[in-house]
Amino acid sequence: MVKRASIIAVLVLSLISSCYGQVTVGFYNDKCGTKDVESIIRGIVQARFSYEPAIVAFLLRLQFHDCLGDKQCDASLLLAGPGSEQTAVPNFTVKGYDLIDAIKAALEQECPGVVSCSDIIAAATRDAVVLAGGSYYDVPTGRKDGLVGLASNVDLPPPDISVAGAIQYYGKEGFSALETVVLLGGHTVGVTHCSVIKDRLYNFKGTQQADPDLDAFYVFFLGNIICPMAADMFLFLDSPDSVVTVDNSYYKMLRQHKGILPIDNAIAFDPTTSDYVKDLANNNNYFLDLFGKTIVKMGLIGVLTGNQGEIRQVCSRTN
Repeated sequence: MVKRASIIAVLVLSLISSCYGQVTVGFYNDKCGTKDVESIIRGIVQARFSYEPAIVAFLLRLQFHDCLGDKQCDASLLLAGPGSEQTAVPNFTVKGYDLIDAIKAALEQECPGVVSCSDIIAAATRDAVVLAGGSYYDVPTGRKDGLVGLASNVDLPPPDISVAGAIQYYGKEGFSALETVVLLGGHTVGVTHCSVIKDRLYNFKGTQQADPDLDAFYVFFLGNIICPMAADMFLFLDSPDSVVTVDNSYYKMLRQHKGILPIDNAIAFDPTTSDYVKDLANNNNYFLDLFGKTIVKMGLIGVLTGNQGEIRQVCSRTN
């Protein structure tokens, strides 16, 4: 299974390489005087990570929601105001905007009007992933920023989407079933609210019982320690000792019937995806390699280049 999946991974990388178009690795080389754009970004991310390692989760989610929310990696999610994408329910808890703003301000000081907010999202996310234990991956740059960001355009999958539904959703953007499982691996640093899984703990499908697919001891732990009935606390999607580390422990949790979100649990035991989960759980390097490649592919969805869009002066508003 690993061999077959590895062949798929090679094909994915070939597809990515052929689809760069006007976005290229090293696009900003020699475009900011003597300054290295990606080094500036990396330094600011590293400083933030040093005291708030959860920034890796914030940035991964921000990039995911920006790219897949309206099927364009154009920083439209950063646009603020009434009716903006930020006001869509799935985006209520997105964080990390302030870090992107800080990076943008620093770059505007060095080379005004050169670096797009959408490229900052992609590069900053990569840097956070690496700081959290992930593998380094090159980020193609040269994106422009979008001019419109509307809540009505946001279309993101719910946490209880079926495996077939998830494969169909991501498949529309060119992702395979394997890549769908790999993208969900971002939950290795993910969080949710207890309210999202209360039914699984206390009243699964109206039975007044916990979801039988959840490990019984884990149900006890969650229900009595993390998510008592009256509380709505944050809940990590990975094991407590790996919540700010990008690794394959998420898949190991799934195989132990400890998937927090319904879709997490489902991919571990659905015949369409269970072998992928097994392979990823058994090989951390395999996961890290595929994760970087799949994030790069996601970052190419609907990019604006050339005369499209603009380079915003401030990420939260158009020029």
